[in-house]
Amino acid sequence: MRPLLRPAHETKHISVLACPFRTHTFHLAQRDNGQTNGSALWLGAQCLSLFLSDNLKHRPPPSGRTAAEIRPRAIELGSGIGLSALALASMGWDVIATDLNDVVSSVLADNISRNLVQLSPHSGSVQVRVLDWSVPPDQWVWDHAQTIASSQPGKPHPALQPGSLHAPPFDLILTSDTIYSADLVTPLLRALHALCRLSASEVRSPPVYLCLERRDPALADYALSQAKDPWNFKVERIPHKKLAKAIEKAGAHWEKSDWEGVEIWKLSLRS
Repeated sequence: MRPLLRPAHETKHISVLACPFRTHTFHLAQRDNGQTNGSALWLGAQCLSLFLSDNLKHRPPPSGRTAAEIRPRAIELGSGIGLSALALASMGWDVIATDLNDVVSSVLADNISRNLVQLSPHSGSVQVRVLDWSVPPDQWVWDHAQTIASSQPGKPHPALQPGSLHAPPFDLILTSDTIYSADLVTPLLRALHALCRLSASEVRSPPVYLCLERRDPALADYALSQAKDPWNFKVERIPHKKLAKAIEKAGAHWEKSDWEGVEIWKLSLRS
């Protein structure tokens, strides 16, 4: 029997979640121990995954090329327990799932490895790496199998060779449930700006989808204002009805009060 899609605030007490997504069910460990926000499921990750499922267009490979050769590539900041990264992978994306070392070691790495092997051969891949936004982007590295930026980098993983590591440019950048402290707004926006610059072409830079819960309206408004100036993003809110449609289409019989504070914003770096 397919598990019900329940909002995150109803499942904090469950140590291993059964999370349905399209034809898959991900089994994701979480820890609600108060030590870090990233080791439990949050509503923003659920809503962003459902929105992307309903709105990202599938692009068949050109004639003579396999899907693996032209898979779109994404990076997620603050991947938490890994739901959004696995959702994208199941849709054919190659993803770098990033978080702080404590989150990676406690839940993220194991959740990805345990669920990735259950996906179809046509799915994309997920590589887990530590990315600490407090580290300036000019100190990031892309040839390390475990760490992009951290005060405590680990040793390279022997199973991954440098040529197989995902790296910029990216077609999509996403983050959810990461606007909760004023001290983190500037490091987060700096990281998003750097990733857009690394991925920009002559035509465009990749979209950033940022999902937040408006628990603190002043903090949310401050973050969005800072995204416009000084970080030079065009900021557009995804219409409420689009998110509502995606939630309904996924079969989530949620009350309006379960998710009415969730907002998805599209950030585009101005040229």
